[in-house]
Amino acid sequence: MQVGMLGALYSETSPVQVRQLFSDPLTLFLLAGEALAPPNMANKGPSYGMSREVQSKIEKKYDEELEERLVEWITVQCGPDVGRPDRGRLGFQVWLKNGVILSKLVNSLYPDGSKPVKVPETPPSMVFKQMEQVAQFLKAAEDYGVTKTDMFQTVDLFEGKDMAAVQRTLMALGSLAVTKNDGHYRGDPNWFMKKAQEHKREFTESQLQEGKHVIGLQMGSNRGASQAGMTGYGRPRQIIS
Repeated sequence: MQVGMLGALYSETSPVQVRQLFSDPLTLFLLAGEALAPPNMANKGPSYGMSREVQSKIEKKYDEELEERLVEWITVQCGPDVGRPDRGRLGFQVWLKNGVILSKLVNSLYPDGSKPVKVPETPPSMVFKQMEQVAQFLKAAEDYGVTKTDMFQTVDLFEGKDMAAVQRTLMALGSLAVTKNDGHYRGDPNWFMKKAQEHKREFTESQLQEGKHVIGLQMGSNRGASQAGMTGYGRPRQIIS
């Protein structure tokens, strides 16, 4: 009898964590795949038809030059202990897949004592533990300021569905780190573009009061207007032939 992911989940995870994981659609999908698949059959099969064409287009968006820049930044930011991946999309995915390096990366952008993600001493080997580690990174990245539109989904990394989205998230994280300029960013600032920052203007009370009497240009203008040539109300206009 196979123990599988489901058995391991109950044996190594607390009831609270089990409830949290079962609320994740991707976890449920993987568990269902394991339950339905015959023994020794991989859950993931080849893509056919339209799905294969779509996957091919997604893979073409992956930027190998950008990969080199991101690898360089992550190794400088986190230190040599994280190693370096094999070149290419697959090597980059395998390097980041368990969530540990991503967690170390986002932690390095915070001061000591304020690290948002707990990094296990031993990299997780169980699928759901790896997914949980990636989810913690995503939550910390969002709290750091990465917008939802720049965030990848767990499945994008875990199954290699869209590694270009993973690159986009890391680029957004690096750009924020350079923009904040709080001393925690390491590496060449030119690796990332600074985010546009909001410039708030403050007005005195007298300036605000004066502004109430100004007619906006979109409302038209009364400058130069006069009543010259106008007749009184009720009087016919004189027409001289």
